[in-house]
Amino acid sequence: MKNFFPMIGLEVHVELLTQSKMFCRCSSKFGAPPNSHTCPGCLGLPGTLPVLNGKAVELGIKTALALGCEIPPWSNFERKSYFYPDLSRNFQISQFKHPLAIHGMLSLSTRSIRIRRVHLEEDTGKLLHNDDARNAWTGIDFNRSGLSLMEIVTEPDIENPEEAEEFLRQLKRILTFIEVSDCSMEEGSLRCDANLSLKRNPGDPPGTKTEMKNLNSFKSVRRALAYEEERQKQILTEGKQVIQETRLWDEKNSITTGMRFKEEAHDYRYFPDPDLPILFADRDMIEKIRGEMPELPSVREERFMQDYALSSYDSALLTSEKKLADYFEESITHYANPRILSNWMLTVLLSMLNLHGVSIEKSPIEPLRFAKLVELVETKTINSAAGKKLLEKMWESEKMPATLVKEMNLIQISDPDDLKKIVKEVIQANPKVVEDIRNGKTQAVGFLIGKVMQVSKGKANPGLAKEIALELIDAV
Repeated sequence: MKNFFPMIGLEVHVELLTQSKMFCRCSSKFGAPPNSHTCPGCLGLPGTLPVLNGKAVELGIKTALALGCEIPPWSNFERKSYFYPDLSRNFQISQFKHPLAIHGMLSLSTRSIRIRRVHLEEDTGKLLHNDDARNAWTGIDFNRSGLSLMEIVTEPDIENPEEAEEFLRQLKRILTFIEVSDCSMEEGSLRCDANLSLKRNPGDPPGTKTEMKNLNSFKSVRRALAYEEERQKQILTEGKQVIQETRLWDEKNSITTGMRFKEEAHDYRYFPDPDLPILFADRDMIEKIRGEMPELPSVREERFMQDYALSSYDSALLTSEKKLADYFEESITHYANPRILSNWMLTVLLSMLNLHGVSIEKSPIEPLRFAKLVELVETKTINSAAGKKLLEKMWESEKMPATLVKEMNLIQISDPDDLKKIVKEVIQANPKVVEDIRNGKTQAVGFLIGKVMQVSKGKANPGLAKEIALELIDAV
C-alpha cells in the first residue's frame, strides 16, 4: 500500500471581477433573484452573437503576468460541445488549443508547481433542487451562465493533498492581491477540479487518473484527494484496474462517488468559434498592465520583514489577504509602531472579527481608531486589559478611543502613591501568599497582582504594581 506515488493536477476555475458577463452586457452581480440577469445572448437564443469582454482579457493578462506565464502572439475561442441542463446552447465558448497564456509557475514553501495554461471561458448556469418528497423539483438559474470565467491548469506536479491545498491558498492570495477575483469559495468564485493518478515508482509514467469535480473549499480538496489516493491504492493492491472517470466528493460521508466516465478532449468536438475573431496580443497593452501591476503578496511579505522588522510568521499572516495588509499599513500611518500594531491585529482584533464573523474590510473599527487605541495602551494611558474592553466598546461606538476612555473611566492608575495604597491593602489581606513569596515561590506574585487588578477594577498599572509589591515585601 505504500509503494505508490501520487500525481496530482488541478484545474482551478476563477470568476473574474468584471461588471458584466464574458460575452454580453448582463450584470455579473452575485445574489440576484434567479434568471434576473439574463438576455438572449447568455441564454443562447438563435440569432445572437457574442461580444468579448475587454476587462476579462485584461484580468487574464494580469494573472498570466503574476504567474510568470508566456503570452503567445494570439489566442482564439473554441466551442466545447456537450449537453447539460444548465448549458443552454449545448456548447461552451472556451479556449483550448491556443489559450491566452502558457508555461507559468507558482512557488510553494518547498518547491514550485508548473502552470500549463491560463485560458478564458464562460461559466455555466446553476441547477436548483427542492428535495421535498411532496413537492420535488429542479429549476435552472441562468444568472451565472455566461459569467467571465478563467481557468488555471497545472501540470501534474503536485505530490500530495497537503501540497494541493497550499497551492490553492497561495493562488487565492495572488488573485485577490492583484484584484482579479474576490475568490469567494462560498459564492462559487473559486472552484477546483482535481485529477489524481498513482504510479509505483518515481520514474514510471502516470497511471489511470480520476477527476474530482467542483471542490469548493480547501478542506474539501485535501480530503477528497486523500480519500481518492487511498481508494486507488486499494484497487491497485488488489490487482484491479482504476477506471478513468469523473467522481464527486460527498462531504457528509467523506467519500468520492462515481459520476460519469471521464471525457477526452475529442469527445467535446472542439472547433474555432466562427462568431469570435482571433484575439491578438497587444504588446503595448501588456506592458501597460505590467506597469500597473500591484505589489505581489510574496514581495509585500518580504518588504514587511525588512521595512517593519516583523517576523516571517507575522509577515505571512498579515499578507495572507490584501485587505488585511492594507489595514495594517494604513494603521502605521497613524501610529508608527509596526510590531506592536501587528501583535494587536493578529491577536486581539482578528479574534474579535472572527467572533462576530466579520471580514477586516467590514470592520466597524477603522485603522485610525485602532491605531489610537494601541497608542493609548503603549503610552500606558490605559493597560492592556482596559484596551481589550475599549476595543469591544469601539465595536458599537464611532467615538474616538480617547473619548471613550474618559467616558468609561479606564485611565490607568500609574501614580506610585495611589498604587502603593492598593498594593499595601492587598498584601495585608493575603499574608500566606506573601510568606510563600518570601520562601521563593515567585510565581505567587501573579496572584497578588491579580488581586490588585481586582481591587482597582482593572485600572492599575500591572508592571508598576509588581515592582511596588516586591519592594514592600522585601522591606519587611
